[in-house]
Amino acid sequence: MKLQFSATQDYQLQAVKSVIDLFEGQPLAKGDFKISFAMEGASIAFSEKGIGNNLVISEEQILQNLQIIQQRNNLEISENLVASYSSEDKKTEYTRLNFTIEMETGTGKTYTFLRTIYELNKVYGFKKFVIVVPSVAIREGTVKNLQITHEHFQDLYECPPINYVMYDSKNLTSLKNFATSNAIQVLVINIDSFSKDSNIINTVRETGVKPIEYIQATNEIAIIDEPQNMETDVRRSAIQNLNPLCTLRYSATHRNFYNLLYSLNPVQAYDLGLVKQIEVDGITSDSNYNAAFIQVKKIESGKKNLKVKVAIYVNDKGGVTQKDITLALGEDLFEKSNRRDIYKDGFILNEIRVSDREIEFANGLIIREGETQGGLTDEVMKFQIERTVQAHFEKLKKLKPQGIKVLSLFFIDKVANYRSYDLNGNPEKGKFALWFEEAFIKQATKKANADLIPFEVEKVHKRQSENNRSFIYLRNHWDRPLL
Repeated sequence: MKLQFSATQDYQLQAVKSVIDLFEGQPLAKGDFKISFAMEGASIAFSEKGIGNNLVISEEQILQNLQIIQQRNNLEISENLVASYSSEDKKTEYTRLNFTIEMETGTGKTYTFLRTIYELNKVYGFKKFVIVVPSVAIREGTVKNLQITHEHFQDLYECPPINYVMYDSKNLTSLKNFATSNAIQVLVINIDSFSKDSNIINTVRETGVKPIEYIQATNEIAIIDEPQNMETDVRRSAIQNLNPLCTLRYSATHRNFYNLLYSLNPVQAYDLGLVKQIEVDGITSDSNYNAAFIQVKKIESGKKNLKVKVAIYVNDKGGVTQKDITLALGEDLFEKSNRRDIYKDGFILNEIRVSDREIEFANGLIIREGETQGGLTDEVMKFQIERTVQAHFEKLKKLKPQGIKVLSLFFIDKVANYRSYDLNGNPEKGKFALWFEEAFIKQATKKANADLIPFEVEKVHKRQSENNRSFIYLRNHWDRPLL
């Protein structure tokens, strides 16, 4: 099966055009042959480390362009380019060339910023781009999107030479290639790969050069995916250290709307028929061995340093247990928990704010003293499955006569909870599968639900045929089909 992409979605084209028009007045793209002889005033420039982007227009011109775009997009007009400041000293300024694009989930945000890369190259000749993502899962998904849209964009933009690469600390030569190549270069990198001084990319190598210097030399355009996860001083400083020409911030759930350029919010997306209406049914719990449980007990301010006492779940000889630990700045809950996977993604202590009595982790999570994060017991998760199956049958009863398919999604923490394999490779049902089948049989055998789903329970949560009018679909947290 080959995926087909539409190049004519008006709302996506508006988002792309908003970024393009931001650089109105910048020299237009020229052929590489012409650029090599007449670099002054062009949108790329040479340095001793390679080829980089070159911003010619002033911040004043960019502000004027921003205001015109905001007026066209019915947004509040910015009087000045708004910079973000350090939360510690309130004075340290990060870049003012920091622009926000709001796009509701499900409207093609990734497609839009990838197309923006091609368009920026076509119109102005910019060549160097870095996509900064908050997690390994999103990094993998972004690379996959680059792969599956490659042919589409090549056809659309007449086959420009392009190279995209996922940062790998074991393959640092890719950064030198990123800097020296004259093709469009797209580097996808996880924020935690370069946010600490100890990261390989920030340490001097045998050549006498820090690998990050190759990125810095290119004056790249940084595309920040899900920037609400990168609002800590450590992460904002790390992005600033990339030396970007500007940053383009894409998300549906921004915490800060610096220099808002384009907005497609949930109401607008629903009114345009781009997303369906969603109903949410929630429950809460105080404890959870399968979620990132963190309880902040006490923030301790010593003579020499700050520490915080927290309770977490740790891997122990007898299984998973709750344990009190003392955490200092820079320490990682993944290591402190004896490498529990749930603490793997960004649970590094970045800040302890004594005055506010709160702490902040590298992934943007903020917890106040006395508060608790996380908590789903098996009892609660089983109840969620039962509640979802019940709601599925109730909706199906109303909508099936209208020929409308009902789809229920389960987002699960790990595959093993749904399906595992014995020593001979035979599949075995995990607890989620068993709970689902129990809940399904309970609902399917009710007289009121007779014949709503004419399939045995074993078939319902496996890959379904095209004529199935109703089915259950399970996905893991990377949002890819399990079955």
